[in-house]
Amino acid sequence: MKKIVLLRHGESIWNKENRFTGWTDVDLTEKGITEALKAGELLKEKGFHFNKAYTSYLKRAVKTLNCVLDRLDQDWIPVEKSWRLNEKHYGQLQGLNKAETTAKYGNEQVLIWRRSYAIAPQTLAEDDSRNPRFEDRYQEVPDIELPRTESLKETIERIMPYWKCIIFPNLKTADELLVVAHGNSLRGIIKHLKRLSDEEIVYLNLPTAVPYVFEFDDELNLANDYFLGNPEEIKKLMETVANQGKK
Repeated sequence: MKKIVLLRHGESIWNKENRFTGWTDVDLTEKGITEALKAGELLKEKGFHFNKAYTSYLKRAVKTLNCVLDRLDQDWIPVEKSWRLNEKHYGQLQGLNKAETTAKYGNEQVLIWRRSYAIAPQTLAEDDSRNPRFEDRYQEVPDIELPRTESLKETIERIMPYWKCIIFPNLKTADELLVVAHGNSLRGIIKHLKRLSDEEIVYLNLPTAVPYVFEFDDELNLANDYFLGNPEEIKKLMETVANQGKK
């Protein structure tokens, strides 16, 4: 049985402050570091031995991966970073408090911005300092591919070429792969793997730093998927994520 583990990063500073983060490069909190280390310990306890790991260009995911590999004593495995695994770009919402935004625009509108499939927040202006075209890390990415905002649909369209051409094919020669990324970028992969509808994906909430295991047979067909950890605790964590955008 071959396995891919998807892991959302640990709590970030803006997670704690309940802000829309997107491509803003914020760090982990102390709690986030603890969560990441705990995830690594759980994966070690379950006997995971990864052949390779993948992560985004954003430090909250990179540092989570580093903590996990440290606990696994697998710091030496190959790691590949890609901007395509970055979080969904939240456009003009980036930096805004979710609850305050909900008070202004209403629960329904904020749920659409956060979790809908095809509707994106308002676009960043070309001269906005938050525009990724100003960042050195993206200088080799064609400007036309750099988002100023994204819907989940557009986020998935960005991720899928990397998933289909780079990550998933490596499962042919590897037994276990680890992908550490973000709530929405991972939701896109999960939607693809589980063949969720556009409506179903709206209500999938990923908790921070809880390993999500996908098992595949020798023909690389999905055989099973499950979270590692206490089901009741994971359910509560999911509810917490779901409530972030409410008043």
